[in-house]
Amino acid sequence: MNIPELPPATLRLRIDTAALSDNWRAMNRLSGAATAGAAVKADGYGLGIDYVMPTLLGAGARQFFVAHWSEVPGVLAYTGGGDIAVLHGVGNTQEAAFAKATGVLPVINSLHQAQVWLEAGGGPCHLMVDTGMNRLGVETGNLGDPVIGQLQVDTLLSHLASADEETAQNETQLRAFRQASQQVKHNALSLANSAGIALGPDYHFDLTRPGLALYGGVPRGTLAGVVSQVAYVEAAVLQVRNLSPGDKVGYNAVFTATKPMRAATVSLGYADGILRSWGTKGAMQHGDRKLPIIGRISMDMVILDCTGTDLCAGDFCSLSYDLPQASRTSGLSQYELLTLLGHRFTRVC
Repeated sequence: MNIPELPPATLRLRIDTAALSDNWRAMNRLSGAATAGAAVKADGYGLGIDYVMPTLLGAGARQFFVAHWSEVPGVLAYTGGGDIAVLHGVGNTQEAAFAKATGVLPVINSLHQAQVWLEAGGGPCHLMVDTGMNRLGVETGNLGDPVIGQLQVDTLLSHLASADEETAQNETQLRAFRQASQQVKHNALSLANSAGIALGPDYHFDLTRPGLALYGGVPRGTLAGVVSQVAYVEAAVLQVRNLSPGDKVGYNAVFTATKPMRAATVSLGYADGILRSWGTKGAMQHGDRKLPIIGRISMDMVILDCTGTDLCAGDFCSLSYDLPQASRTSGLSQYELLTLLGHRFTRVC
């Protein structure tokens, strides 16, 4: 069967690639003497790797970080293997063989991974040291193990657990990282994520690894006004109806009209990453009018109070995706807001 061209989508994710470029340049500038890389895991933080990679390359980014080996081909299509690091490392011979074949560098996280890499022939790799997050990384007490001494470490990394907060843990991890750097031969050091960049020069070392801030997130207040919004969510109205007092709306009838009103059903739901937590305080926008969400958010639909407007089927409404504000409204983290975005959006620049 020959499938004809699809009709226009009722969901749009507008990506401001100029803002994305500006955000990377800002993170690179704030990194001082260090160079900023870019975390592009989770399909470019939910925006789409085919939109994110050309933009970041054009801005000047040259080092890219993903989590899974399955994410490598999408990045490899735009860059050479040595420019990509896989944060989950090599846990078995198949992953090690894939790394060797592509030139992608694994981030070694344990003595077991170090042994797997060496048995596959070794070569350049990165090494993650755990400085207090207790997630991934070689424990500081194991850095003197002979298997670590055999690694050809390009960049020694660690990850800050609470860089978005004012906490003594940041300085504790910084001290532990400096001590670790004295125990392992390396070419470069990398500690700071987006929030870590804002902690200042002591945390920058040679390479920073911004992620959230590139895509419009503001992990620390000092970055407000520096980081620009990148993602804009838009959805079409499917139907508009008149409600009478006493009419109930949506699943479980959690909303009941107390007066005559108009309600618009919009093509957007929790399958698209707009979870029910938006429903208590959330709203969409049409022109300069705020349209509160009423009733429970469904898998594919949201219902809006559009009383007093001329909204009709086919019109597009926008959901505010200024990430700090959206986080306060929805109760979701800025990271969740990005990476929950589904694949039904037509992504447009």
